[in-house]
Amino acid sequence: MPNQRAVPTLRRRRLGNELRRRRTAAGLESRAAAEAMGWAESKYSRVENAKGRVTPQEVESLLKFFGVEDAQVVAALTNLARDASKRGWWRPYGDVVADSYRDLLDLEADADAEQFTGPAIPGLLQTSAYAREIIGATGLTRTQEEVHALAELRRARQAILTTRPGGLAPLKLWAVVHEAALHMTSAEQPHMMREQLRHLLDISDLPNVTIQVLDLRGTAHPGMIGLMEIVQFPAPWPTVVNLENLRGSHFVEGTEDVKVFEDAFARVVAAALSVDASRMKIRNIMNGLDT
Repeated sequence: MPNQRAVPTLRRRRLGNELRRRRTAAGLESRAAAEAMGWAESKYSRVENAKGRVTPQEVESLLKFFGVEDAQVVAALTNLARDASKRGWWRPYGDVVADSYRDLLDLEADADAEQFTGPAIPGLLQTSAYAREIIGATGLTRTQEEVHALAELRRARQAILTTRPGGLAPLKLWAVVHEAALHMTSAEQPHMMREQLRHLLDISDLPNVTIQVLDLRGTAHPGMIGLMEIVQFPAPWPTVVNLENLRGSHFVEGTEDVKVFEDAFARVVAAALSVDASRMKIRNIMNGLDT
């Protein structure tokens, strides 16, 4: 069987970036790392550039050469090497999944927690009917078949809130949604929003899910800029911010840039209704009592 070219998956990119950072911190050139492993320098370069595969044992040897002794760091990087070539659960959906969306799904698979704010109800909390409505409205070039496939994928993605492979705890989600999103209607699906609001109330009972609502009469806040998802990981992995627009996702990394969004989310939380008041707001809208 011929050798298969390594695909630069997000996990492989994160591993390569972390190896580069550890090597640089040790004051070593890539040539020295390659010689220590008995590799050509080009092979080591492919590893750092996410174009070459590396085994957990090889990662452990590299970290030892770089002087990394933190057992938590070693375990995290060797586990990432082990998982780097795993096929994502979303693979059966094929080309309908854009590269940036695949990266987000991979991020969520490894994450501890996620914070969300945006003009619509987040994908992790959407019913199938609501998902079809949103995807159909925002996926300007999508066929009807693609819309249905993406809605199915979005619902499958939500399993991360209740069950995860490998004994991982369910993802912790903190979502802050503007009240305007709760008043959306659909001519084709007249019962869509009542079902969606009931789902929000039901899923907010989970201990790992926090939902807040930004009142229509509330104050200005940083969330008015648009959708943002802050995806957090166990050490040593840094937090990543996902920003979305009509052309897909854009990821923000780096301590200083990420801190801006973390501070912004804290202000959004402060501007929102309390959890209990948010539940009451959702229930009142659902029952048609809120004026």
